[in-house]
Amino acid sequence: MLLPEKAFIRRIRLHAGLAAGIIGIGDDCASVRIPAGHEALITTDFSLEGVHFVRKLQPAAPIGHRCLLRGLSDIAAMGGIPLAAFLSLALPGRLPQAWTDEFLRGLLDLARAFKVTLAGGDTAKSPGKILADIVVLGSVPKGKAILRSGAKPGDRIYVTGSLGGAATTLRMLLKGQKRNIPSEDLDKYSYPTPRLEVGRILREKSLASAMIDISDGPSTDLSHLCQESGVGAEINADAVPRARHGKLRREVDIHSALDGGEDYELLFTASGSKRVPTLIANVPVTEIGRIVRGRGMVLASHNKSQKLIPKGWEHFRK
Repeated sequence: MLLPEKAFIRRIRLHAGLAAGIIGIGDDCASVRIPAGHEALITTDFSLEGVHFVRKLQPAAPIGHRCLLRGLSDIAAMGGIPLAAFLSLALPGRLPQAWTDEFLRGLLDLARAFKVTLAGGDTAKSPGKILADIVVLGSVPKGKAILRSGAKPGDRIYVTGSLGGAATTLRMLLKGQKRNIPSEDLDKYSYPTPRLEVGRILREKSLASAMIDISDGPSTDLSHLCQESGVGAEINADAVPRARHGKLRREVDIHSALDGGEDYELLFTASGSKRVPTLIANVPVTEIGRIVRGRGMVLASHNKSQKLIPKGWEHFRK
């Protein structure tokens, strides 16, 4: 059973710690100092049991890790620096305290790794399932945030890392095939790394004209970027860096790579005049296409092309 609310908050406060310039848990509001010459970045994301995770299939620590990761990845996509996080939890009364402790351990381990302070939040009793809402506050030099709206015709399209491995692992978990998933694939799915350093370097070197987190699937997230920029896109299917998965380390199929999501990589555009490294902060960077005039997206392969339809994650879609 869970601890009473006040004892539970004391427990969180004990483990959360504080950083210089932050007044956190214990007051009605947190006070967070924004660096001089910077503006605030604020993002919020739900982690809902039965939608974003399945408690019976996934340990609590990775669920906590991925809860905070969702916000950190959004900060990375703007080229920002995370400062503080705020966690609101609605928990069923019969939930074991040990599960909550492990959830917080996963979240706080990631927070410490990137020097992010858990500065506040809320707790409540849920009538059924677990609901976690993470808010992350970051900063970026004034006027330097990398937006989705900056892509221009002729820009090249790039992605970080490899795609489709997380979606393939999740699909196997949901099918009850955990024993068939190699440990390296399970670890990569459970504990992805937010690409904060890549985002920062792209901003500092003025390489990216537009950028977006692709956790909902590259096909869907690229469509968001194209919509905000008022452009279209052509993707070279043969250039998409597909993850190798399973005991035989075979490449995942192109649909898992473009539609699967869950990878928490970055997609960005850059002017054709810019020289984009193939490795940034030890993360592979691959050119996969180009921005074009007009609207809509095209997937090209072997001198053939077809319309690229967004098929990643979208709430409320039938």
